[in-house]
Formats: sequence, C-alpha cells, structure tokens
Amino acid sequence: MALFVDKTDIYVKAGKGGNGAVSFRREKYVAKGGPDGGDGGHGGSVVFVVDQGEDTLVRFRYARKFIAENGEDGRGKRFHGKNGQDLVIPVPPGTVIRDKETGKVIFDMSRDKTFVAAKGGRGGWGNTHFATPTRQIPRFANPGLPGEEREITLEIKMLADVGLIGLPSVGKSTFISRASAARPKVAAYHFTTLSPVLGVVRLPGERHFVMADLPGLIEGAGEGAGLGFEFLRHVQRCRLFIHLVDGAGSEGRDPLEDIQTINRELERYDPELITRPQIIALNKEDLGFDPAVVEKVKALCDEKGWRLFTLSAQNNAGVQAIIDAAAEMLDALPGLVEYEPEFIPPEKTEESYAGKRTTVTREDGTWYVEGEWLAQFIQKINFSDRDDVRFFQRVMREAGVEDAMRDAGVKDGDTVNIYGVEFDYVY
Repeated sequence: MALFVDKTDIYVKAGKGGNGAVSFRREKYVAKGGPDGGDGGHGGSVVFVVDQGEDTLVRFRYARKFIAENGEDGRGKRFHGKNGQDLVIPVPPGTVIRDKETGKVIFDMSRDKTFVAAKGGRGGWGNTHFATPTRQIPRFANPGLPGEEREITLEIKMLADVGLIGLPSVGKSTFISRASAARPKVAAYHFTTLSPVLGVVRLPGERHFVMADLPGLIEGAGEGAGLGFEFLRHVQRCRLFIHLVDGAGSEGRDPLEDIQTINRELERYDPELITRPQIIALNKEDLGFDPAVVEKVKALCDEKGWRLFTLSAQNNAGVQAIIDAAAEMLDALPGLVEYEPEFIPPEKTEESYAGKRTTVTREDGTWYVEGEWLAQFIQKINFSDRDDVRFFQRVMREAGVEDAMRDAGVKDGDTVNIYGVEFDYVY
C-alpha cells in the first residue's frame, strides 16, 4: 500500500547575503584610484512551486530541513559576489502553507503558483558605495544580511469540486469507480480505502469535474476518531457533497441516523461545511428499501433543501442521474475554496532607533544623510515593497532623521542621498 502523508512540519532557511568588500585600486600609474570593493551576492531564497504530478507529502517524511545557498562575498575591482541559488521545493496542488507556531495560513498553493517562503538575505555593499565628497577613502563595507527562516506546516486540502462522503461500507469506492476512471481497491470490510481517491468525471462537450472519495468518517470523526482529522480537511475545498447512504440498512444501521451522524461530524469539524449543498444518494437499491425509511429521508431532504436520489452503484443503476445533477449544481456554485493569507510577519526588528547619531551635510546641491547605524539599516530595506517603505519612514521619524534634515535646512524638492539611495525630499 502506498504511504499517504497529507500534513507535515518542516524548517526552511534562506541563504545569507555575501559580505561587501573593502578594496582600493592600486594599479601602477593610476593616481587616486579610490575604492573598488564589490558587493556581496544575494542569498538564495526558498521557493515553493506546484507540481501537478505530486499528490502526497511523503517526500517530506524524512527530509525536514531545507536550506538555500549563501551568496558569495564581493571582491576587489568591483567584482560582485555570486548570488546564492534558490532552493525550489515542489508540493502537490492544494497544499496550504501555515505558520507552525500560530497555525495561520501563510499561502495557499491551490493553483499553478510559486511562493517565496523565505527570502534570501541581501548582499552587503562594498566600500565603493560609501565614497562621498567628504569621505573619499571609506574603509568599511556592509556585511551580508541573514536570510529569513521559519518553521512551517504543510497541509494538503485536495482540489476536488465534489466530496463523496458517508459512513464506511456504503459504496463510495464502487460509486467513484462507476462515475470516473478511478479504480480504488474495493472489498467487504471497513476502511478498505486508507487514502483519499481523486477521480475525474467526464461530461459531454469536454467538460469535467473532480470528485474525491473521502474515507474515514465515523461517529466522532470531527473530534479525531477513526481517520477523522486525517481526511476531514480534504472536504473543506469541496463545493458540493454527494452523501452516500446505505439505504437498505445492510449494516444494521438506520439510514436516517447515518445521514445525521455524518452531518454532525462535518459541523463539529467546521460549522461552515454544513452549509454546503448536498445530494443525498440512497445506495444498495438492489437489496430493497423500506418505503417508510425512504419517506423519512425525503422529509429530511425537503427540510434541509437537499436533493434525493436512489441508486445501485453495484449495478451502475442511477449513477448517471446523480452525475448529471451534480454537474448542473456545480454550474451555479462559486469556484473552489481558496484560503486567504492570515499570517502577519512580526516587525523586522525590535531594536529602538531613538537617539541614533546622524549627520546631514550638503555637497554640490545634494544633501547627504549619514550615520554608522544608517549604513547598516538602509541595506535592510526593499524600496519596491510597500511595507518596507512604511517601515523605513517610521524609523526615520523615530530616529530623529527627519528633524535633523529640517534643522539642517532641507526643503521640499531637495535631493537627498542616504548611502546611494537618492530621492526628492517631500515634507
């Protein structure tokens, strides 16, 4: 039996940026060569991609740490260090990436997407960047920044339009084998299927929908009994449930009680699931139904707004009518459920910038803002990222840089340079 793994915890770490170089030109006959230290290479990132050929997380069973390559240090003659290679991790479609500590969703890999889970550290600037009219021999460079690291949980929530639910031995495996090309193992004992089975149901006009046979639902499944938690997560994306019931009571159970049991477990696991539309399918018609039981089930379906069908999956009788009804209902329903990110990363740093020493000078019409702390800090900011820019503005206020600039005489529209980052000042 193939091992099915649909939830696992892993550690990911991006590569560290390479250090910038401190170097000066010392070529014969070249006067005043100046600084020529190159920048360090950026660290590699950890990137998740969707692999349509994967359907399990079994590859993560023993490999739990994933670390991207570091960037190389810069060198003289303005040579840039080599960037670290990204570490690309394929995962099955439908994988939800969560923060391990909080359990909150970071990203939903439900389509052909890529996601950078840990961003590589930026390479440090070489001393070339720090030459100014008043400091022509900078004898320092920036170190590379560390890459991001985090512990995350990978969890598969299958991309199925229709979830086939019901208690054990009601004929779910037989039904999906009649409705699609899926061929699950079928036998006369409980929990024959120990992993979810996906089947593509073909419709006229090259249309289709995906159906999932979800085993392991018994009383108490919503609290983890049986295979409960292992597979209940897979119904969360389904737009429609086909609820198979042993209408003949061949297992000695009451069909009406079976329906209510499964719906109680769905509600316990996630109250929103009980609001999804259902088709109630009374199976095993070939064994005979009690008309009184059918009437009770019909009354419940009328009350809940569910559609009721009878069938014999064993004899392939009534299966097509259910497929047609499911296709019709799916046409009117919203698309597959996608999970919005919930996780908010903590602040980049807890360090206080209040009272940091900053100098503001003017040369050739440009204002230069400098400070040892500022040379390091500016390297942490990605000015193409809105959150980073807001963080930068907050620190400029907290550290008193804005006040120092105004005190020095910086006015609206003046050009300001902070270690190579140049912008027009707006008050």
